Amino acid sequence: MSKEKVCYTVSELKDFKELIESKIKTAEEDLSLLKAAYSNDSDNGTDDTSPTFKAFEEGSTTLSRDENMKLALRQEKFIKNLTNALIRIENKTYGICRVTGQLISKERLNLVPHATLSIEAKRSQ
Repeated sequence: MSKEKVCYTVSELKDFKELIESKIKTAEEDLSLLKAAYSNDSDNGTDDTSPTFKAFEEGSTTLSRDENMKLALRQEKFIKNLTNALIRIENKTYGICRVTGQLISKERLNLVPHATLSIEAKRSQ
């Protein structure tokens, strides 16, 4: 009876680590753009336009600032999850489903590198 593999090889973990580090770098760049967008208090140059248009413009600015803040929070959570995945790589526990104890498929980890559940475990939630 063949024993099923319960962890990825050092080489496979190295590949996953490179993927995750690349995703973190991109996510941090996106986060800094989002933060710049919602912290930008510059005037949109509507001082000389009608008061109605100015009020409409400010409402639009507020909405987009709130949306940018929400996106930034989601991006921060994504970065934290990716960072936690790097810790699991160091601990050699990366890619192991926390419910079944089986390996999460490489395909799933390539798409969702911070996954802690196999597709089967995720579906049964």
